[in-house]
Amino acid sequence: MSPSTGRRGRGPRAKFFIVTGVSGAGKSQALKAFEDLGFFCVDNLPISLLDRFADHALRSGRFRRVALGMDIREGRWLAGLPGVLKRLKEKGIDQSVLFLDASDACVIQRFSETRHRHPLGKKLSEAIREERRRLVPLKALADKVIDTSTMTLGELKEKLSESLQLTRTREMTLSVVSFGYKYGLPMDADIVMDVRFLPNPNYEGRLRRLSGLFPAVQRFILSAPSARKFLDDYLDFILKLLPAYVREGKSYLTIAVGCTGGRHRSVFVTQHLARMLARSGHPVQEFHRDINRIG
Repeated sequence: MSPSTGRRGRGPRAKFFIVTGVSGAGKSQALKAFEDLGFFCVDNLPISLLDRFADHALRSGRFRRVALGMDIREGRWLAGLPGVLKRLKEKGIDQSVLFLDASDACVIQRFSETRHRHPLGKKLSEAIREERRRLVPLKALADKVIDTSTMTLGELKEKLSESLQLTRTREMTLSVVSFGYKYGLPMDADIVMDVRFLPNPNYEGRLRRLSGLFPAVQRFILSAPSARKFLDDYLDFILKLLPAYVREGKSYLTIAVGCTGGRHRSVFVTQHLARMLARSGHPVQEFHRDINRIG
């Protein structure tokens, strides 16, 4: 089998993006964006291992969309990149070079904020100037150059999707979790709703030992005239927020619903909200952190 027909397996051709550019221009953020778009990402893979990695990707069939981060620390790898790209093509892999750039002022500001040392280890202004000089051939080789000077992570992801014609392979994952305030807020919560204003089944002897998953408890909570309106309004509120979180680049969103003990009201509202979100077409996970706590 000749190299040009050496692609193993069937299905779509593998696609590799080489992500590089000026230090401080956002390579790590770009890789996060690629990851959120469903790519398998590797940062600082030695150029000497790229051929072996490509062969493994083709054999396994698992890595059809790959983003590889490489920077000036690879040293002489720049001179060998054209040969590497040629070999990838011969293996049946589509490849593109993405070069990230940013203004000197922006790069200096980012290094100052993170307090990271420039890879070339010189005075920052000198290091930036020297790096730009070394990267001239690579920038000329790039299929796409993106200036990230004024971009947020969400804007960078949107730019990548638009300019590179990428599609998201997975949606934002929603988690809805119930909890009891007496045990503390969930540390990973993005949105918190306090439902302690709803009728409390804990004071009803026949309901106390049951959880909010039981129909009898749910009927008791819904006996309040405002309960159903709250459920409808809160669902509508969340559905209106979700597109904004997606635009901002969120991959995971955790909605926490709390009551006093985390067994009755919050459990019912969490279950209801998760089901309604699922019916609306959103991938959602439902958790009840404190449902088994009694006391």
